[in-house]
Amino acid sequence: MALAPASSGSGPVVTEVEMNAGADQGATGTVRATVVQACTVFYDTPATLDKAEKLVAEAAGYGSQIVLFPEVFVGGYPHGSTFGLTIGNRSAKGKEDFHKYHAAAIDVPGPEVTRLAALAGKYKIFLVMGVVERVGYTLYNTVLFFDPLGKYLGKHRKVMPTGLERVFWGFGDGSTIPVYDTPIGKIGAVICWENRMPLLRTAMYAKGVQIYCAPTADFSPSWQASMTHIAVEGGCFVLSANQFCRRKNYPPAPEYTFGGLDEEPSPESVIWPGGSSIVSPSGTVLAGPNYEGEGLLTADLDLGEIARAKFDFDVVGHYARPEVLSLTVKTESKLPVSFTSAAEKNSAAKSDGISRT
Repeated sequence: MALAPASSGSGPVVTEVEMNAGADQGATGTVRATVVQACTVFYDTPATLDKAEKLVAEAAGYGSQIVLFPEVFVGGYPHGSTFGLTIGNRSAKGKEDFHKYHAAAIDVPGPEVTRLAALAGKYKIFLVMGVVERVGYTLYNTVLFFDPLGKYLGKHRKVMPTGLERVFWGFGDGSTIPVYDTPIGKIGAVICWENRMPLLRTAMYAKGVQIYCAPTADFSPSWQASMTHIAVEGGCFVLSANQFCRRKNYPPAPEYTFGGLDEEPSPESVIWPGGSSIVSPSGTVLAGPNYEGEGLLTADLDLGEIARAKFDFDVVGHYARPEVLSLTVKTESKLPVSFTSAAEKNSAAKSDGISRT
């Protein structure tokens, strides 16, 4: 895979696309993409990273240039857990469950991010990895991006956790909705039911996303319909990665229990049946959906299909009506606490001619 040289001589130029930048009209060639369908090693982040490396090595052996992992693969999706929550009460066990979940999350940046970057560099791939990000005592559902030179590019935080997810994950904001302009196309990610948010999808289309990554926890039939619709609507390739997990992949009861079930599932019971897939801009399913077990789905993406699809329908181009319908995306970081330094105060005082001590 040829990489464009950076002006500094330090590596390829991989930049975040600005809003309304549009797609690269010259995008051509074929990109080999792999979607990973596998289960987290729950509560064991080092073992999960070891598993990720084996899967990346296998994908690289197939000649893959981009590898997508499922939603929160590192840190895990707490499927069936209630964290001991009822309205007005949180149980002691639920608090301990959160303590363990918090411990399995990762700091960004941090040693696990460094390891993932090295992994991408070792196997010369673009790596898109779902993680549970830890910021103090708040957790985020996050996707991390890495390039083939072993560089961490940035992240997307899920802007709207779904249902009970809102009690253990924080909310992302408009500052982490990136699309990266890479030598294999413009890459971005939208997580699980964010994909049902038409305005967020439109923001991604406005950035010219070409390889649209959709890590998820949704294995319903309607999810496949959504992936096909997004591929056609956005004129982009859609990569969807989900986990396939059995009861034995989670800690045993009573350490880990599944709420809402009449009885404890057997070790071989399928808790999470996958459904990963790859869809072209024409709506053709190139790989999957896989409901059989863990595995890799690989397909060759003909980037020329994007232009052919956009000729029919360009949602933020010739098929848009901005004088009737338009969207404003607020990309500022929203912080709960901001501190103004003494130097900033003095500068402000000088500018308004008022002396402050």
